[in-house]
Amino acid sequence: MKNKTAIVVGAGILGLATARALAIRGFAVTVIEKSQFSLGASVRNFGMLWPVGQPEGKLYNRALRTKEIWLDYLTASNTPYNPCGSLHLAYCKEEMEVVEEIGGLFQSNKRPVSVISKEVVMNQYQGINPDGLLGALRSEDEVIIDPREGIKNLPPFLSEKFGINFIWGTAITKVESNTAYSGSNSYAADLICICSGADFETLFPELFKQQPIQKTKLQMMRFKHKDPSFKIGASVCGGLSLLHYKSFAASTAQEQLRKKIEAEMPEYLKNGIHVMVSQNNEGELTVGDSHEYGLDFDPFDRVEINTLILDYLKKFMHIDQWEMIQSWNGVYPIMMNGATDLYLNPAPGIHILNGIGGHGMTMSFGFAEEIINTL
Repeated sequence: MKNKTAIVVGAGILGLATARALAIRGFAVTVIEKSQFSLGASVRNFGMLWPVGQPEGKLYNRALRTKEIWLDYLTASNTPYNPCGSLHLAYCKEEMEVVEEIGGLFQSNKRPVSVISKEVVMNQYQGINPDGLLGALRSEDEVIIDPREGIKNLPPFLSEKFGINFIWGTAITKVESNTAYSGSNSYAADLICICSGADFETLFPELFKQQPIQKTKLQMMRFKHKDPSFKIGASVCGGLSLLHYKSFAASTAQEQLRKKIEAEMPEYLKNGIHVMVSQNNEGELTVGDSHEYGLDFDPFDRVEINTLILDYLKKFMHIDQWEMIQSWNGVYPIMMNGATDLYLNPAPGIHILNGIGGHGMTMSFGFAEEIINTL
């Protein structure tokens, strides 16, 4: 019996995850990507697998499933990764109250976390500023991948393991039931999945306008340490991240921290800034980020945003030996109604997976698997 066929439009992480999920379900899959390789939001990020940021239940379980799939692929393909876990540092009593409360809640839910003292932080991790440090939330769940390498190696791995076909440098300009068009060329399939990030707007402009969806621009930087042997030992976040991730909303103490930051650092909230640093296996340090919301953006980085990020970074990291080697921005779609993702079925055989926001690395494999398993 002939396999059913599927086309996936877009070779970012969500498209690749969808292609994998379809192949496992027995589809003969072709991925069509307008660029010569993946170069969008999927490679312009921290490379963090970040279960600690996901609230209990469905989303945390989705993050763990995504991590499981990532680790299977990374191990099989000999792609390096850093299972370093994470630290959320506390430098004031409001931050420490959130850390302690969340630590207790997470432990009661059997998450691999602990609340550790300043002394433990300073003994076990490098480069952290001790001045004013009260303690930290330590989580073992988090993993760092260099997204440039991880995403680059994924298509050939999927081709070899699942027989997935890739067509690069081909822009899909129209999609109808069972057919995708690139100019005068057409590609037929039993099922078509649109996983093209912000490009969803170009294929279904009216449908895009009907959704509570916007685009988000973020700014990031990459550094190297003058000492090539320098290793932080974890991905490290400041107190602003205790407001950013939905998992921390379970803390009743979070509101007092928000009020403090609103009063003392309104420019950070205005620009959607929370500050964290990850370190890949090459020792490079990725720092960010900011969140600017709209439908279109100035393509140029704003120096004042990077300055705010670095000023805050200095409060919890010693960076005098760091040298900037890259800076960039990325754009991805995000749901503005509190939803964590978007799935649409606008016509028979057409499925749109989108709106996963800044959680593509952490959530895509699990999300794609959930959707495809329901079809």
